[in-house]
Amino acid sequence: MTNPHFQLYIDGSFCEGAGGAVMHSQNPADGKNWASFACTDKQDVERAIVAAKRALDNPAWRDMTQTARGKLLFKLADLIEQNAGRLGELETQDSGKLLAETATQTKYVADYYRYYAGLADKLEGAVLPIDKPDMHVFTKRMPIGVVAAVVPWNAQMFLSATKLGPALAAGCSVILKASEVAPIPMLEFAKLIDQAGFPDGVVSVITGDAENCSIPLTRHPQVDRIAFTGGPETARHVVRNSAENFAVTTLELGGKSPILVFEDADLDSAANGLIAANFGASGQSCVAGSRGLIHRRILPDLIARITDKASGIVVGDPLNSATHVGPLCTGAQIDRIVDTLAKAQSQGAIIHFGGAPLERYGNYMAPTLVECPSEDIETLHIEMFGPVMSLIPFDTEEEAILMANNSQFGLGSGVFTQSIALAHRVSDRIRSGICWVNTYRAISPIAPFGGFNQSGYGREAGQDAILDYTRTKTTWINTSDAPMQNPFVMR
Repeated sequence: MTNPHFQLYIDGSFCEGAGGAVMHSQNPADGKNWASFACTDKQDVERAIVAAKRALDNPAWRDMTQTARGKLLFKLADLIEQNAGRLGELETQDSGKLLAETATQTKYVADYYRYYAGLADKLEGAVLPIDKPDMHVFTKRMPIGVVAAVVPWNAQMFLSATKLGPALAAGCSVILKASEVAPIPMLEFAKLIDQAGFPDGVVSVITGDAENCSIPLTRHPQVDRIAFTGGPETARHVVRNSAENFAVTTLELGGKSPILVFEDADLDSAANGLIAANFGASGQSCVAGSRGLIHRRILPDLIARITDKASGIVVGDPLNSATHVGPLCTGAQIDRIVDTLAKAQSQGAIIHFGGAPLERYGNYMAPTLVECPSEDIETLHIEMFGPVMSLIPFDTEEEAILMANNSQFGLGSGVFTQSIALAHRVSDRIRSGICWVNTYRAISPIAPFGGFNQSGYGREAGQDAILDYTRTKTTWINTSDAPMQNPFVMR
């Protein structure tokens, strides 16, 4: 049986890469090639950008009313919802994420497009009470231009929605660059974009390696904005590339999120929150709460509860509805986890359960709980992108806050307590872009998402995100019939 093949989507057409390069995608559940896809080279990048630039001046897009743009996004949202099962299956086969999560998340992603569809015709300007006579001065929001949206493999439907939604609502054109690791859902998603009826060139979907795709895309002089999600090291290259075009750049990067569990917390709720934060999505989440800071008095009880609950975790086929933890996307993640755990043990860490890959086909890692005697333990600092939970005790509120902020990252955080005062006080002092109290990993198109420090800058989702895809234009109109006076005097 021939494996399915997926093409690039450039300027309203599906095509192979100009260089004829093809890559194969492996199913993480069994390690076998299951699909192939076309790869972009520099000619394809150029063609996509030329098409995006042309689309901005095409009356079919340029002169489309904001309301009509919103209706296109509503149509795209409906198509996503109708095809959520298919997209979820492809994402599961390609990345190893649980079908129960990919299909549900994809269906919910439709609401992100509906949210920005509704905002499309809410972009208002203003008439300014200018301090000059005979002058009518007003502002309006203009699309920023050509957007390069770079998304990773681990939550691609969600992370593409937080970029495409506001960009298209604002009237921009977008080149969506999918990770060459597990790009199939994005290439399939391109069929829905095409079906929705966006004018040619408004959205292109490409994938490929750094040299032939990412670098020429992010440094291209006609790219006006870069929206990037990925790792800090790649982000540094993106920022350097943006120096070539002065593109406005937002970065949504990695994390090492702390979850603080105080003495008064509901321990069952806290245990469930920690399990969700670390073993949900097999730990492959940028907001994974992989630093559990636990009040010393309750640490033994909490470890016992987590151990008991974890004993019922089913690791297996991600297409099976009974599975809780599936395979990791790549073998490199397994290697990184194994090396990090070995270092942690040499530093005095205690592994309560898990700690090794499972002996079966595919990239399976056993859910792992690490107790850390000090902040020096390796697992508290390395983002492993796998099902590894690290717990460390604290004694006082102040100590907990200091430990939470002792990180180069600042994306997510969590607090478990029954005290309203404590929740407000601690959540306010944690330096992170998101803080969940007595819950974890909740998202909404209404709520901004982004980090502090090396977790990036800029925000996705929420009302303000659409403004990041616009520039303010100011228009001055002289309402006087009198001729201009001295041209050498600033008015």
